[in-house]
Amino acid sequence: MVNFRVVARVFSIVLIIEGLFMLLSAGVSYLYKEHAASSLLLSAIITFVTGVIVFTPLRNEEKVYGNKEGYIIVTGIWLILSLFGTIPFLISGTIKNFTDAFFESISGFTTTGVTVLTNLESLPHGILFWRSLTQWIGGIGFILISLSVIPVLKTINIQLAITDFTGQATDKLHPKIKEASKRLVAVFVILTLVESILLMLGGMNMFDAVCHSFSTMSTGGYSTRSNGIAAFGSPYILTLLTVFMFFAGTNMTLVYLAFTGNVKKVVRNNEFFFYIITCLSFILLAFLWLLLKSDFPASKALREGAFHVVSVITTTGFYNSDYTLWGGFIVLMLFILMFTGGSSGSASSSLKIIRLLLITKNARNEFRRMIHPNAYVPVRLDHKVIPQNLVNNLLVFITLYFILICLSALAISFMDYDIITSFGTSAALLGNIGPSMGEFGPYTTYTAVPVAGKWFFSILMLVGRLELLSVLVIFTGAFYKR
Repeated sequence: MVNFRVVARVFSIVLIIEGLFMLLSAGVSYLYKEHAASSLLLSAIITFVTGVIVFTPLRNEEKVYGNKEGYIIVTGIWLILSLFGTIPFLISGTIKNFTDAFFESISGFTTTGVTVLTNLESLPHGILFWRSLTQWIGGIGFILISLSVIPVLKTINIQLAITDFTGQATDKLHPKIKEASKRLVAVFVILTLVESILLMLGGMNMFDAVCHSFSTMSTGGYSTRSNGIAAFGSPYILTLLTVFMFFAGTNMTLVYLAFTGNVKKVVRNNEFFFYIITCLSFILLAFLWLLLKSDFPASKALREGAFHVVSVITTTGFYNSDYTLWGGFIVLMLFILMFTGGSSGSASSSLKIIRLLLITKNARNEFRRMIHPNAYVPVRLDHKVIPQNLVNNLLVFITLYFILICLSALAISFMDYDIITSFGTSAALLGNIGPSMGEFGPYTTYTAVPVAGKWFFSILMLVGRLELLSVLVIFTGAFYKR
C-alpha cells in the first residue's frame, strides 16, 4: 500500500519551489526589458498555483508503510520538475513543440547539458537564466536526496534508496537531516557565489558568470554561448572552471568539513584520495599526449588536457575545443572516463568514484581469498568494514549499468548511427555528461534526432540521474505486490 497523500504533499512543495525559481527568472528578464518576462511570470503563476492546489494537509499520525513512497517520490520529482519546466520554453516561443521543450528541460534538471537549441546568443536572458537554473536546481536537489531521507512531517521520514548502491561512508554533518540539508545548501550557494565573483574578475559579465557558475556547481554544462567555453576561453577562465569543476565533483560533506577547519577528515578520506589520484593520472596522460602529438605549447596542453579530463570525470560536459580531433588515444581515454563520475555526495553522475574504489578493493581481496580460501578478508573503507551484501549490491549496479549501456547503444544504432556515436551517446546520456563522440561531439546539438529518439534519450538521462535501480524498480512486478 502506498500513501499517495504523502507523495502529493512532496510534489506540491516541489512545484511551489519551482514556481518561485521561475519568478526569479522572470525578474531577470524584466531587468533586461524583454518580452519573455511576461511568459516567465505566467509560467511561474501556473506552476505555483498548481503546487498550492495539490498541497495536501497531513495528520500527525499519518503513516507510510514501506519505502515505496520514496521510490515514487524520487522518480516523480524529476518528472514533475521537467514537465513544468517546459512551460517557459513553450509560452515564450523559444521552443515550438513539447518534445523538444521536454528534452531541453529534462536535460537541464538531470544536469546532462545536451540541447536542441541553436544560436543561444539570440535567446532572451530570462530564458537562458531559467535554462541554467534548471541545472542548479537539479544538482542541489540530487545532493539533498543523497542524504537518503525526505522529512515530510515531524513524525514522517521517507527513506529513500538512491544511495543504497554507492557504498557511501562519509561522516555526517549533523544528526538531524534538516540541519544537514541547510549546511549542504549553504556550501553549495557559497561556492556558486565565489565562482561567479571570480569569473567576473576574469572578464565575464555578471549574467554569464552567474549562469556558468550554476552549470559548474551542478556539473551540468549548459552555456550561454553556442561555442561553449571557447567563447570566453582565456587561460584564467579555463583554469578557474577546472578548479571549480573539481570542487563540484567532490563530496559536499568533505567541502563543508574543509570550510570548518576539519582538514584531517578530508585528507584521510579514501574516496577523496582516489578521486585526486584519478584526476591527476589522466591529466598527466592527456598533457603528455597533447604535448607530443599536437602543436600546443606546454602551458596550453596542460590547460586543455586538465580542463577536458576534469569536465568528463565530474560529468560536467563543458568543452573549449573539439577533443574528437585530438586523436584516437584522447577520444578513447575520455570515453573510458565517462564511466568514472565524481564523488558520492556530489551532483555528478555516472558510476561514481566510491563504487570504483570499492570494486577495486574487492577485486584485490578476491586474489587474497584465492590464495587463502578460509581467511576472512573484508573490504574496508576509511578503516570501516563494508558489509559484503553492500559490495554485492555494487556489483549488481555496475553489471546492470554496462548492460544498459550496451542495450542503449544497440537501440541508438537502430536509428542509423555508427558504433562510435551509439556507444558514446549511450555513455554520455546515461552518465549525464552531455557532449559525446561521433555525430554528437562538442558543438553539436540534438535538433535533428527523431521524435522517438528524443524521448528515448530523455529516459536515458532520467535513469542515469536517479541511479538506475531507483527508477527501474518501479517497473518490476514485485513493486506492486503488498
